[in-house]
Amino acid sequence: MKWFNTLSHNRWLEQETDRILDFGKNAAVPTGFGWLGNNGQVRSDMGTHLWITARMLHVYAVAANMGRPGAYALVEHGINALNGPLRDKQHGGWYACVNDEGVMDASKQGYQHFFVLLGAASAVTTGHPQARRLLDDAIEVIERYFWSEQEQMCLESWDEAFSKTEDYRGGNANMHAVEAFLIVYDVTHDRKWLDRALRIASVIIHDVARNGEYRVNEHFDASWNPIRDYNIDNPAHRFRAYGGTPGHWIEWGRLMLHLRAALEARFETPPAWLLEDAKGLFHATIRDAWAPDGADGFVYSVGWDGKPIVRERVRWPIVEAMGTAYALYTVTGEAQYEAWYQKWWDYCIKYLMDYENGSWWQELDTNNEVTTKVWDGKQDIYHLLHCLVIPRLPLAPGLAPAVAAGLLDSLAK
Repeated sequence: MKWFNTLSHNRWLEQETDRILDFGKNAAVPTGFGWLGNNGQVRSDMGTHLWITARMLHVYAVAANMGRPGAYALVEHGINALNGPLRDKQHGGWYACVNDEGVMDASKQGYQHFFVLLGAASAVTTGHPQARRLLDDAIEVIERYFWSEQEQMCLESWDEAFSKTEDYRGGNANMHAVEAFLIVYDVTHDRKWLDRALRIASVIIHDVARNGEYRVNEHFDASWNPIRDYNIDNPAHRFRAYGGTPGHWIEWGRLMLHLRAALEARFETPPAWLLEDAKGLFHATIRDAWAPDGADGFVYSVGWDGKPIVRERVRWPIVEAMGTAYALYTVTGEAQYEAWYQKWWDYCIKYLMDYENGSWWQELDTNNEVTTKVWDGKQDIYHLLHCLVIPRLPLAPGLAPAVAAGLLDSLAK
């Protein structure tokens, strides 16, 4: 069977895209975009997180470029939130979390700021008059506080006043920096963002993960030495899980192929290891994390021996896996990647897609029943957008710029 680049499959993806975009509209609150519960209603107890608001700005920038009525108003809503309640006008940067009463978490998190960078860059592609200023502000904060010229890598976090940073260095934050840097490059055409993305990938993937059977280490000290027992007592942490998080391995694979495509679009020869390591990450994820206990689904985390630790099936890993399968098929033309893509869609429609309450379930147990060990609620629709839109686009430019350029479904036959 052929699905990739067919009008019939793309029409199905389009229908599901509209379903989740409609679900996501419920997240708009006065302070930004809230945390959506399983019933699609905002959970006010969770506050308004910077990462959710910035990611939803990115989502609805893509939707606006797709010509979806109402999406541009949500782009404006996201920009206003980042210029208003979530912005620290005294110290700079953005608060991690606020609510209607004020600031809940004043820390300055790299992971969250890289999503501001992504959201702002995506918003620029809509032509919103305030978007470029927001992007310039985000770039200034990243340059000043989160990109380390000395290390040629990204720092993890700061306190409210940007006076003290963690000794910890995180692979998750640096991965999302790569994602944002690629879109910033598409918008600004400044080559340094590609150079930085390549540097980060070379350290975390080519230097460390490749030499560890592609089990990606995400926890490092200030000298970029791996900390292999980090969070061993809190293995199900949402952002810093102990051991390997295979969903990130396969997500890295796709980002490296976008980077490869961006270099090729400049008529440059990308390093061969970008494709080699993307393949290695893809197959390592299947080797360690796909149905290791007999039931289908990707386990959330594994140990350094490849054995499962947190066996719950969280939504975003399989979503990212489908995007990477498409990216590898695009580059190699190998049928195995389309076969995996189809297998994973069959799994999603059987277990994850929630037609009664909207969107997709966020987490399943080992029997593929809904649970909440790691995540509670349906937070946002950022990852879902990737498996629904990326398989209809070339690998460069990135998501919002490609849709803005009219490339959606350009490959369909």
